[in-house]
Amino acid sequence: MPGVSSPSWVAASDLARPSRIACRLASTDADLEAHLGLRRNVFVHEQGLFREDDRDERDEQASTLHAIGLVDDRPRGAVRLYPLDSDGRMWKGDRLAVVPEHRANHLGAELVRFAVATGGSLGGCQMIAHVQLANVRFFERLGWACEGAPERFHGVPHQLMSIGLGLRSGA
Repeated sequence: MPGVSSPSWVAASDLARPSRIACRLASTDADLEAHLGLRRNVFVHEQGLFREDDRDERDEQASTLHAIGLVDDRPRGAVRLYPLDSDGRMWKGDRLAVVPEHRANHLGAELVRFAVATGGSLGGCQMIAHVQLANVRFFERLGWACEGAPERFHGVPHQLMSIGLGLRSGA
């Protein structure tokens, strides 16, 4: 499936040099390794949520899609998404990871929008995600809604959130 590119933008910290942000599905071994390496850096080394690696059986399933976010053609973010049912109507997004120096430049938002658009383009009607509590407001600004009470995942409170897929303005 061809990647969906996001619009160019200018970093607030460097107005003289425009940065290009693009999101696409991993299509090569190098893309997949970059995706997994970004996740490992964020979830293992930075946050300590996993001991050695955050990979699990979901990464090996053919239905799992690994997306990368690029800034000036360099991998700087990742998100994983996959259908939860056999007809592909319910999707889950998880393992959203962005390197610290690009968290304020909208890369995370572009990755979330890309995951939502991808799930919708593949026939999905709804996507869910378990979001760390510190990131709930970020997801709400992107149109996601809280579902139920927070739960602990990997020792950290997470909020179940959902969003409708399909044709949406601003999604």
